[in-house]
Amino acid sequence: MPIASSLTITPTVPRIAATTHTSHHCHPTPLRFSPNFKSTPLRAYLPLTSRAPTRPRSAAGPVCLFTGIVEEMGTVKQLGTASHGGFDLKIAASTVLDGVNLGDSIAVNGTCLTVTEFDAKVSDFIVGLSPETLRKTSLSELEPGSPVNLERAVTPTSRMGGHFVQGHVDNTGVIVSKVPEGDSLWVKVRTEKSLLKYIVPKGFIAVDGTSLTVVDVFDDEGCFNFMLVAYTQQKVVIPLKNVGDKVNLEVDILGKYVERLLGSGFVSSYAKSS
Repeated sequence: MPIASSLTITPTVPRIAATTHTSHHCHPTPLRFSPNFKSTPLRAYLPLTSRAPTRPRSAAGPVCLFTGIVEEMGTVKQLGTASHGGFDLKIAASTVLDGVNLGDSIAVNGTCLTVTEFDAKVSDFIVGLSPETLRKTSLSELEPGSPVNLERAVTPTSRMGGHFVQGHVDNTGVIVSKVPEGDSLWVKVRTEKSLLKYIVPKGFIAVDGTSLTVVDVFDDEGCFNFMLVAYTQQKVVIPLKNVGDKVNLEVDILGKYVERLLGSGFVSSYAKSS
């Protein structure tokens, strides 16, 4: 998808620059993409020097929750540096814009991001990306035209159709095989050993923001697999990816809590006291 050599986004109703959300420190100035911007993946903009690891979302920001049930697949329209010095991602969508407000959270391929601008008339929105988010997720691999999974944060009246997904990507994995069986699709993913310990057969995992059930874990290979039924294949981006492509992974938070409790000695101290 070609991108103009320069782009100025002029605020129109309801396009408004966000000024109240502290997580991304946005300013009420029109976004201007770099005059020399090309459709290069965002990883090209990553700084050469790394900083101390931090969560992609500020601890002071709102706490959101997702279910891993993808609402729609959006399409990347533009991405690159903005006039405020950060990285911006513009996505064409429709369903997730229903009732959207500035500062709302939308999961993009499982990454919880904040809406900094939106235009209901042309059906698109903009989210900001921090350098740490680009390092920790597969969003740096996106290009104009890339499809992305989208889900709005749940509300008190939402149905919990998947599992508790925070939108905090733990790490990325790499697709190592895709094997059809009937109208279903087996997908095997390799990830770090440090993350694999939280992945269990028949347990939950969010892959690019999609709530899935793990079928098997292959410790010797550092892999796990899952199966996509025909309906799911039509609704998420995973089948569109190739072997060797990255996916965002978020393990079930319950496993981390259990490990933390066991490591703290809480269980043994409780057993002694009882």
